[in-house]
Amino acid sequence: MKIAVLSRNPRLYSTRRLVEAGEQRGHQVIVIDTLRAYMNIASHKPQIHYRGRPLEGFDAVIPRIGASVTFYGCAVLRQFEMMGVFPLNESVAISRSRDKLRSLQLLSRKGIGLPVTGFAHSPDDIPDLIEMVGGAPLVIKLLEGTQGIGVVLCETQKAAESVIEAFMGMEQNIMVQEYIQEAGGADIRCFVVGERVIASMKRQAKPGEFRSNLHRGGTASLVKITPEERSTAIRAAKIMGLNVAGVDILRSNHGPLVMEVNSSPGLEGIETTTGKDVAGMIIEYLEKNAEYGMTRTRGKG
Repeated sequence: MKIAVLSRNPRLYSTRRLVEAGEQRGHQVIVIDTLRAYMNIASHKPQIHYRGRPLEGFDAVIPRIGASVTFYGCAVLRQFEMMGVFPLNESVAISRSRDKLRSLQLLSRKGIGLPVTGFAHSPDDIPDLIEMVGGAPLVIKLLEGTQGIGVVLCETQKAAESVIEAFMGMEQNIMVQEYIQEAGGADIRCFVVGERVIASMKRQAKPGEFRSNLHRGGTASLVKITPEERSTAIRAAKIMGLNVAGVDILRSNHGPLVMEVNSSPGLEGIETTTGKDVAGMIIEYLEKNAEYGMTRTRGKG
């Protein structure tokens, strides 16, 4: 197969591993800088150009689209879909999962366990919003934040009010969530590929920190997940429409709670922790499923 990897940086661990895994299995893998791809939308024959030439003959595309370039990245991916190229994850599913609020609304509609979450626009509604999620301590999250940036734990009602007012004053969209104390600063990352959890790891926040992201100094270890956690992760990825996803789950007193569904999960932490060839499993999924013109949306999303 001829596979495109949409990535800003070919030296990133995840990008490198996908190229290695694809080439080891005899495929031609080409890394394309997402922001350097440009499109001819007006013609009857949709095209993508890259460094002065049209991109042609691709069987599959692997989007590794960073959060900061979601809008443009999804437009490029949609153009690939219109050309009949099979996407590992579809553009509509990626944009859905990047909108934290929309994704939680979709998950809640299907009965997936979630932390109690509030969302408001007016500062006048802050006291009731805080009460709605069970009061302090609580977590405030920027809707556009990634890797734990823009996530604040407020220990008191007064602190929560001040932080929410500050974010609203800067016209930032935020959501307020109950703090799951019993999780003890740990979450579980379930790596889903094609309706199977192929690997999972526990991420533990460093002392004095509640965010377990590895980018924030958290540590990863092997973990055995329960059947309920496994089915929750698979269902969450399916609801988002993602073939490959990192589903982050908190262990609470009332069962597994989904914190986030990530459409471009990093490979370094999960491969290093579990010793599994996750990149190889992703390529294997493409081998079994990538058929020309077989996107569900054909770029209509």
